Amino acid sequence: MKKKRILKKSEADRKNLVEMTDEEIDTTDIPEISPEKFAESVVRKGLEPRKTKAQLTIRLDRDVLEWFRRQGRGYQTKINDLLRAYMMANRKGASGKRIRGTGSKSERSHSDVP
Repeated sequence: MKKKRILKKSEADRKNLVEMTDEEIDTTDIPEISPEKFAESVVRKGLEPRKTKAQLTIRLDRDVLEWFRRQGRGYQTKINDLLRAYMMANRKGASGKRIRGTGSKSERSHSDVP
């Protein structure tokens, strides 16, 4: 019966909100969004998937994969974002030298990773 009580309360809240004018709705706890941040947050739900991604099989340490999965929905996107950040941090300039980065795998050990 708890579900029905929640549904009734939600319905009452929805009706109250519908009856309110825009000026009556308190939005002071909502942070301002910069145009740059807005541009990064395009909703893709219902749109065709981007064609730029490739499906592949990759071997990850089990604990690494489990950690990402525990982060919830979108964990594969998070992995992609981290790989992209690493790529951008280690990209090479026209001279062929690395622009910036943390060094190659041989230059550091796993114990250096937080």
